[in-house]
Amino acid sequence: MKIASGLGKMPNIYIIDDPALNAFATGRDPEHASLAITSGLLEKLNRDELQGVIGHEMAHIKNRDIRLMLLASVLLGSIVILAWYASRILFFSGMSGGGRRKSSSSGGGGGAQIIILAVGLVLMILAPIIAQIIYFAVSRRREYLSDASSALYTRYPEGLASALEKLQTGNTQVKSANKATAPMYISNPFYKRGMSVNDIFATHPPLTDRIRILRAMSGASLRIMKNRTKR
Repeated sequence: MKIASGLGKMPNIYIIDDPALNAFATGRDPEHASLAITSGLLEKLNRDELQGVIGHEMAHIKNRDIRLMLLASVLLGSIVILAWYASRILFFSGMSGGGRRKSSSSGGGGGAQIIILAVGLVLMILAPIIAQIIYFAVSRRREYLSDASSALYTRYPEGLASALEKLQTGNTQVKSANKATAPMYISNPFYKRGMSVNDIFATHPPLTDRIRILRAMSGASLRIMKNRTKR
């Protein structure tokens, strides 16, 4: 997969002693990248399925998704911090403005200031939420891209599709995962059977959608091969 992806340096490989089926890649660039898979993944997947998963993680490294999501998380955190400080500034300026209005005979300026404060508070509440929605949307899109890249590297989309099916039916939560590292995994490390993943705050697209797309790619590849054979 390193050769197929065109990476110049082999990532460091690690095994996480965990029965859950999962894997992730990390590193600021392809020259300083690492790839980790769980022991459960090694035990449950066959060669083609494992190759599809490794191809997916190699794609994250090749596409520099780790750096992209790091920058996105920094941007999200900055927006949250700025919104918090802005709320404090508006609160205290509103209090001081209220004291001045009591000693003023004109009420027009005070009404305008109240409207500005209300609009500012609404924006401060919505900005972090919108930023988080964008962050998760980018994360889901990069997962789709890595799936497609894995199919390109392996020339066998069915391998990754079959692996994702096993993750969907028999997966358990990764003990060492946390919310900060969740988007790095090939599937949601906190996923439990029965929980909803079709929402805007999901770090990963639904596994059923990813499997469906990969199977469609596999069917298209078979049709192309048959047409070439007939010629």
